[in-house]
Amino acid sequence: MIDGNIAAEILQKVHRERPLVHHLTNYVTMGDCASITVSVGALPVMAQAEEEVEEMVSAARAAVINTGTLSPERARAMLLMGVKARKMNIPVIYDPVGVGATTFRTGEALKLLHEIKPSIIKGNRAEVAFLAGKTGAEIRGIEALSGAGEPLEVAKLLRETLDYEGVVIITGPVDLIYDGKRTARVNNGHALLPLVVGSGCMASSVIAAFAAVERDYFRAATAALATLGVAAEVAVQAAGNKPLGPAGFKTRWLDTLYFLSEEELCGKIKLNIS
Repeated sequence: MIDGNIAAEILQKVHRERPLVHHLTNYVTMGDCASITVSVGALPVMAQAEEEVEEMVSAARAAVINTGTLSPERARAMLLMGVKARKMNIPVIYDPVGVGATTFRTGEALKLLHEIKPSIIKGNRAEVAFLAGKTGAEIRGIEALSGAGEPLEVAKLLRETLDYEGVVIITGPVDLIYDGKRTARVNNGHALLPLVVGSGCMASSVIAAFAAVERDYFRAATAALATLGVAAEVAVQAAGNKPLGPAGFKTRWLDTLYFLSEEELCGKIKLNIS
């Protein structure tokens, strides 16, 4: 069972333990990912060089791999970091940003998936469909134009291709989390979230922070996404009648997450678990 109390307990544990989260993420959102990691109570590190990623991830309790600004050098570093983390039983949150947009990106994304075997895979419907080998998905840059199927169908398809226990997340107006047995739908959030550049990348950082302290990665991912959604709702509510654009909302969202209370989380969380 996952509810507001469980989410609050995991969030409090992150604050108490302050786990180190190693990111090999994209250049566009690196600073924002570091900021939200701090806001949720964890510690970020962004080491990028092939020469040090294995050593750095060995000191971390969770890792994020994000293919947003991919290059051959970064792909090699991601593989080194991910394989090392897997060997040490450190959870890897894999965000295959833009998979399907180009031949190079798709090939590297699939290689990372199969060789790293990430604990949690997070993407939009089109990205997850491409990883699963489903035809019909359409993507432009990093934007999904077509999801090639209903989210649960796509999540199940990818999960069935994995030869290990992994959690699949499909983000959207309703976030879906699936681990092969359990399905969660997170109904929290706000329409301003997709307008914040990097909000999806930032979500991976918070999922990683939660997974660092909660070994049931389905529970960790569900609680993290619900926490982010509630924080977005509280941030907008607190603004009252003051108009908010993407930049102002992002600042309020980060601060609200930092100060988010157990009462707010328990009172506003909206989950469907099956």
